[in-house]
Amino acid sequence: MSFPNLGPAEFKAAFEADENAVVLDVRTPDEIAEGKIEGAIELNFFDDNFQQEVLKLDANKSYYIYCRSGRRSASACAFLAQNGYAKVTNLDGGMMAWEVAKV
Repeated sequence: MSFPNLGPAEFKAAFEADENAVVLDVRTPDEIAEGKIEGAIELNFFDDNFQQEVLKLDANKSYYIYCRSGRRSASACAFLAQNGYAKVTNLDGGMMAWEVAKV
């Protein structure tokens, strides 16, 4: 299953234009404390119950997922896509790219 990897500007434009968008931050609480994308919901990728919790999300929504560098969020996107979530998008480069881009 594939999913789009969008750079910061495209990622922001996509979720802002999508009325079904849910922005999902899969970083740790310590990482989130340093700042996050406004309105993002938080689910720590490293929590033991991450897979069960993420599968509680509404499969009819569009998920725009990010982490620090884009690796955990890519794994989360792949997991959701394998479980029937049709609209998942990864922030390529994660928060590091987002902060550099200053979008």
